Amino acid sequence: MSGSQAGPEGGIVFEGVSKSFSPDRRTTTSALRDVQLEVPPGTVFGVIGYSGAGKSTLIRLVNGLERPSSGRVLVDGVDMGALRGRQLRTAQKRTGMIFQQFNLLDTVRVRDNVAMPLRLDGVKADQARARAEEVLDFVGLSGKAGSFAGELSGGQKQRVGIARALVRNPRILLSDEATSALDPTTTAQIIELLRNVNREYGTTVLVVTHEMDVIKDLADQVAVMADGEIVEQGPVLDTFLRPRSPITRDFVTTVVPQGLPARVVEHLGSEGLWRMLLVDDEVTQPLLSDLITGFGVAVNMLHADMTSIQEHTVGQMIVKVTGPAEKVAAARAYLAERVVQIEEVHA
Repeated sequence: MSGSQAGPEGGIVFEGVSKSFSPDRRTTTSALRDVQLEVPPGTVFGVIGYSGAGKSTLIRLVNGLERPSSGRVLVDGVDMGALRGRQLRTAQKRTGMIFQQFNLLDTVRVRDNVAMPLRLDGVKADQARARAEEVLDFVGLSGKAGSFAGELSGGQKQRVGIARALVRNPRILLSDEATSALDPTTTAQIIELLRNVNREYGTTVLVVTHEMDVIKDLADQVAVMADGEIVEQGPVLDTFLRPRSPITRDFVTTVVPQGLPARVVEHLGSEGLWRMLLVDDEVTQPLLSDLITGFGVAVNMLHADMTSIQEHTVGQMIVKVTGPAEKVAAARAYLAERVVQIEEVHA
């Protein structure tokens, strides 16, 4: 998308964006390097990377909390780095932000925490509180509006944070490690809530995280960051099935383990030791019984699991197939036609 044209509401484009920090005049730290990235409007887009990869810097450029050292960040076709003063503040109101540490005032009632952005905009107290009640109902906390924030659990506090981010009806919702301080059950609830925000309002959601489980369950597309650069990007399912970079494979293995312990492989030997990746209907095929009855080979099942990724079922199996060489080769050819991927397992 050209930076000179206004894009659809909620679209974000990074054009050759670099960002450096100089804590003193003698040293310069490069946080982002020539980032090219497009977040289509109305999508849930994930950015994943380890600590120090540049994720938080990236997301802070979208709402103008940081400015690029070079390149442009376009939100709805508007160059955020070129805005100042009132124009910048107006643009920032179209973007909501969810933080890892909630950033609530514990001694202020929940409804007033949520209404605070509107009060800062000059909206009358009764109108701001009425709107706060609406979004609290949406996030499932209508019964906590009169409680103090300090009385809530971590998951409830994050729901309040989401409500506060939604109170201005933003086109874009930014999530900066919003689930990293939560337990797995609460994380799943927050992920479902963010999906509902996207479905109900068509809000573009940009989430940065170091948790591949969050990407798996939440995002439509993903970009993988390392050392301030985008090393890989694409649809989430494709990234899980065919990770190209070593760091992406590392993240994928946290959800879908890729192999066996080295001592097991050394004991069995790698010949006829295969890992199969299966998608959707492939997972229900009687593959192993077909090998045994159809090819006369012996099959030792060593590992199998299944998970859901973006409404697709993804399964894997690791097997050891033994028998006459020509029968093993025929069995492998048979599998190659019926699964999305088959590969040898090595120590």
